[in-house]
Amino acid sequence: MTQADQARAFAALHRAGDPIVLYNIWDAGSAKAVADAGAPALATGSWSVAAAQGYADGEALPLGLLVTIVERIVATVDVPLSVDFEGGFAAEPDAVAGNVGRIIAAGAIGINFEDQIVGGDGLYDAAEQGTRIAAVRRAADAAGVPLFINARTDLFLKQRDAAEHAGLIAGAISRAGVYRDAGASGFFVPGLTDAALITNICDAVDLPVNVMMMPGAPSIAALSECGVSRISYGPGPYRESVRALAERYATDVGTP
Repeated sequence: MTQADQARAFAALHRAGDPIVLYNIWDAGSAKAVADAGAPALATGSWSVAAAQGYADGEALPLGLLVTIVERIVATVDVPLSVDFEGGFAAEPDAVAGNVGRIIAAGAIGINFEDQIVGGDGLYDAAEQGTRIAAVRRAADAAGVPLFINARTDLFLKQRDAAEHAGLIAGAISRAGVYRDAGASGFFVPGLTDAALITNICDAVDLPVNVMMMPGAPSIAALSECGVSRISYGPGPYRESVRALAERYATDVGTP
């Protein structure tokens, strides 16, 4: 299967009410474990990839090292791989496009692309983020890969008070329309956990909607009923894995 074929197969897995569940991985070893368990596709989580290499989240991981990690994952598994590409490791659209070209060349068929200003404050204006998404789409078209651009809005993550999330729905829906018109393939709303509000997003947005599993989030079955097309786990699997490792050490060896 060619890279373009993998990208099309990945897009087809996004079905409203029958979502693809992505148990986020962080290196070739974790990718192989999840793929061997039967996953039809894989996705990295930026926090997990960075932590596994001793870096903080927020593009502290060098881009060249991320490219190497993606290359190793792609060489190890045969299923489609989407990469959490944060803010594109640049601000200017042309620079973002160049960086995306490197990730595509490494074998990725999809990316998460967020609208928060990495290393700064707040979010990009919707129109400016749309320009950045359009640059990503042009880079993908030039590479001949129908890249799945999962456009992430950080509106809900930035507002930690869930009671305020209802007031952000209209803004999120507006952003989704701008991002769709710019070439986005999906819309990611991490931090949103209220089932009724998630349903509102799914009903109003003309893109596959991605929700992240986190404390307070509905079950997979409930999210399916909301109309979600994609469910991801973020840093949870990495945190659970390293916790289990530490607990096993403490049980087997103990503290000197």
